[in-house]
Amino acid sequence: MKDRKLRVNDKVMVMTGKDKGKIGTVKKILSKSDQIVVENVNMVKKHTKGNPYSGQSGEIQDKEAPVSYSNVSLLCEACASPTRIGYKYTEDNKKYRYCKKCKEILS
Repeated sequence: MKDRKLRVNDKVMVMTGKDKGKIGTVKKILSKSDQIVVENVNMVKKHTKGNPYSGQSGEIQDKEAPVSYSNVSLLCEACASPTRIGYKYTEDNKKYRYCKKCKEILS
């Protein structure tokens, strides 16, 4: 398994594709396919079939489709720009993430 630097609830920016420049939070990480689901990014239409026995009507729903992991970049809250992530250890051997641009600790 690869080392994943993004986590759920991280704020990310889409760097390539039809949604380039959009900002959203990570909802789900699909590690087997190297993809993530970002809130309000890569929206697709899903057609659902109605079922008259249970009273459901057919409808068209909007839902988020997965985006490739390499097409997004983490947004640093301190410098407000997409950045790369590094790791450091504190004196008591706790590992934390930091922004490579401004050296600020990420949550």
